[in-house]
Amino acid sequence: MDPSIYEKLGQFYLGRPYDLDAGELAPGITLYDSRDLTTHAVCVGMTGSGKTGLCITLLEEAALDGVPALIVDPKGDLANLLLTFPDLAPGDFEPWIDPDQARRRGLEPAEFAGQQAELWRNGLADWGQDGARIARLKDAAEFTVYTPGSTAGLPVSILSSFAAPPPAIREDRELLGDRIESTVTSLLALMDMDADPLQSREHILISTILREAWSRGLDLDLEGLIHRIQKPTVQRVGVMDLESFFPAKDRFQLAMALNSLLAAPGFDVWLQGAPLDIGRMLHSPSGKPRLSIFSIAHLSDAERMFFVSLLLNETLGWVRSQSGTTSLRALVYIDEIFGFMPPVAEPPSKKPLLTLMKQARAFGVGVVLATQNPVDLDYKGISNAGTWFLGRLQTERDKLRVLEGLEGAARVAGGSLDRSEMDEILSGLGKRVFLLHNVHEGAPELFHTRWAMSYLRGPLTRDQIRGLAHGAEAEGPAEPATVSAPPAREPAGAPVSPAPAVADAQPDARPLLPPDVPQAFVRPRSDVDGESLRYVPAVLGMARMLYRDTRKGIDHREDVVLLRKVEPGDLDVHWDEARPFGVDPDRLDAEPLPEAGFEAVPPILADGDRYAAWERDLRDHLYRSRPLVLLTSRAAGETSQPGEAEREFRVRVAEKLRERRDEAVDALRAKFKARIRRAEESIRTAEAAVDRERDQARRAKLDTALFVGEGLLTAFLGRRSSGVRRAGRAARGVSRSQKEAQDVARAEDTLGARIERLEALERDLAEEIDGLESRYDPAAEELDSVKIQPKQRDVDVRRVVLAWVPVRRS
Repeated sequence: MDPSIYEKLGQFYLGRPYDLDAGELAPGITLYDSRDLTTHAVCVGMTGSGKTGLCITLLEEAALDGVPALIVDPKGDLANLLLTFPDLAPGDFEPWIDPDQARRRGLEPAEFAGQQAELWRNGLADWGQDGARIARLKDAAEFTVYTPGSTAGLPVSILSSFAAPPPAIREDRELLGDRIESTVTSLLALMDMDADPLQSREHILISTILREAWSRGLDLDLEGLIHRIQKPTVQRVGVMDLESFFPAKDRFQLAMALNSLLAAPGFDVWLQGAPLDIGRMLHSPSGKPRLSIFSIAHLSDAERMFFVSLLLNETLGWVRSQSGTTSLRALVYIDEIFGFMPPVAEPPSKKPLLTLMKQARAFGVGVVLATQNPVDLDYKGISNAGTWFLGRLQTERDKLRVLEGLEGAARVAGGSLDRSEMDEILSGLGKRVFLLHNVHEGAPELFHTRWAMSYLRGPLTRDQIRGLAHGAEAEGPAEPATVSAPPAREPAGAPVSPAPAVADAQPDARPLLPPDVPQAFVRPRSDVDGESLRYVPAVLGMARMLYRDTRKGIDHREDVVLLRKVEPGDLDVHWDEARPFGVDPDRLDAEPLPEAGFEAVPPILADGDRYAAWERDLRDHLYRSRPLVLLTSRAAGETSQPGEAEREFRVRVAEKLRERRDEAVDALRAKFKARIRRAEESIRTAEAAVDRERDQARRAKLDTALFVGEGLLTAFLGRRSSGVRRAGRAARGVSRSQKEAQDVARAEDTLGARIERLEALERDLAEEIDGLESRYDPAAEELDSVKIQPKQRDVDVRRVVLAWVPVRRS
């Protein structure tokens, strides 16, 4: 098969049409428009139906099209997406084969691996694929296996999940309430507490704490939550005072239970690894799409619910922060929906999942749900799923549930469903044969899934996942600034963050300095007593810079804070040796913490006259060394925003190019539509002419045969003159018959020429669409940079002070 037949921009190659009556493949291929996934999809099929293979091919096609995905893998077999071997060599397969399967067949592992390699090579060839396409798949995206609560793959830190959600969530009371409810329910379930959100005082208290903090944009973590349970910042819950609703003694027991969870053996794994940052899990720092697989087979039911709920909440927050688009931006795929969205119960995962199903379409995010048992699905909740992949079902009850869901989807789409026809089709499906019901298409389609490029080895063990993850680069959380305080975090009520230690010594008293020496005290990250800290002197410069470029539409203000540590022997302050310091200038204290120690002050810092000169030096330094550098994409016509990381900009460029690609494809199809329609009409006219000429030719042959037969009969009876006349008529009939045959040939030639003209038009269309790939390929787009230099008058130095920086004693 020529790859150009199925390698179409924005089209997923899923398989070939299938003739159910004949029990064999039908001509053509089955392509699926990626944009249709923005209305979500459901895949249903019993064990052995080929459901997992179909969904893996769907994810492979998404990766080839540059679409990232979050993949929840409850069974452990979606990591097969990393088993891609372009060389199709037996040695590549051998580490991943099932040794028991080899033994059952009486084969050595190497022999069995050779058979598997040959099986995959032949299977791919049967479907027009080869190792080169596998190589393209590996190069198109990054594939990463995360194992929350385990170090087998890449661990995931859940701490960010207790941080304040983005403004889009906080400003929507319903979304904020849903997020709080699912987070608290998941956390209490992890503590083995089945808490009712409306009646459990534990649930109500923690919900109140989160709402009070998150509404003000304040972050929490588990340690901070324990502290706030003991000493809440709220004094009333509903209309009752706190002590009447939840006495301090009982709150201490709840805090102890949460502390026991935090201190439990193995729980520390939940606090390390990559942060649950959806943007980073969908794209690499360079903007390359990622397929992030969250393998949760090793977790208990409570832990699974806890993590999946957090993941869905984080995804919902990320979705709400994106701009709208009609193209497919990302996928959320759950391989087995059992327990996460049941038809009657309300687990913590259900609300965020239903919200995604309702709202993600506008942001280009598609949700794909798969299940073996249709009874596990809330059909009312997912009735707006636009695509259904239906495989072989186990029971009549399953079939009835599927038909119920299809009818709901048809009603939402404003269409109707032929239930009896669907019933008959579903009853006859075989292995790897699926019914594709897409509300965006005119009619359902039966198809046989193509051969997967990934080696479908089946569920992987922890050791195998560890082997896949070995050497992978995990994006861990950024190292915290020494003592900087994010603007959104409260100075009190939060846990102490570790600060670099200094050599212990007897604390010195606060130095006496002239009144003209400006001083400020950097606030520690969280509540801490002064006895555990020592203040170290440094020079802190704070400025605000304005970048303007009317031609480029830039009007950007940027705050700059630089810290320069001064050693006792230094004679001056050089700002080019200073480092950025993450502290809000408005969160500097005028007085130190009581009982804190102080280091000695270098002599130059005790000279108040120097600070004005250092302000001038800082202004010159910033003017010379800090232009605003922006990235530009010519193909997308986009310029990065100030402060926008290259990864985020590349993601935005990729989305813009994908939108332009889809628009260009639509424009090309519209351009060719009238020409193709005219060509098809001319073919129908030519076909009618052929039928007409053939009919005339058949009549001419029949007349000729009658004239010849009549002439022979007359001659036999002795009627010579009459026979001569009939013979002449027969001769003319033969001549006419020959002419009609020539007319048929000419009509057939005309038909053939018009068919060739249509095929040429379709080839031209396909070639022009293929030509768009390089034009709109995000990977090939080279970014340019542009520098915007500030004017001297636009560099406003606000303060240069002697900054006292707190560090922990060792």
